[in-house]
Amino acid sequence: MSSAVTDTEQSARRSTLTPIKLVGLVCVFLALCLDIGAVMSPAWVTADDQYYLSLWESCWKPTGTDKWQCSSTLGSDWQLVTLALLLGGAALVLMSFLVALVAVCIGTRWRFYGPVAFMLLATVVLQTCGLVLYPVKFIESSNLKIYHEFNWGYGLAWGGTIFSFGAGVLYCLNPKSYEEYY
Repeated sequence: MSSAVTDTEQSARRSTLTPIKLVGLVCVFLALCLDIGAVMSPAWVTADDQYYLSLWESCWKPTGTDKWQCSSTLGSDWQLVTLALLLGGAALVLMSFLVALVAVCIGTRWRFYGPVAFMLLATVVLQTCGLVLYPVKFIESSNLKIYHEFNWGYGLAWGGTIFSFGAGVLYCLNPKSYEEYY
């Protein structure tokens, strides 16, 4: 009888939500929000209130007019690859968030920690490749002769990547040795 109680107590101990995994879940949620904001952002590159570039379109205002002229950026190979890498990473973050949320709702969470960590670290690799490719290819192909800067959309994407990395590290921590304390 005492061994049955001990097994039940250990199972209850193992199913409690640790602060490390709760912080990891919050980091995954923040990474998802930042990734969505980055993909939807109209400002990845701006130049002197005359030009802006997003993942979807490039717009410029000819001198002497108030109308903006826009064209799609989906015709450029490097921009398509960047978009695919970022969307692939965002999809992995979404799946990680859903799996981590399911892990919080059921009792045997430790089985889900490995897959969540793997997806998050794969996200970091995908998004880092896209975020390094973007400025390199932009500068290489740019014919802007005016001052330009990478704007908040690009920064949001880096923020999402950093939060994905942090969550991945938190989910890599050995759940068996840490959950025994809670």
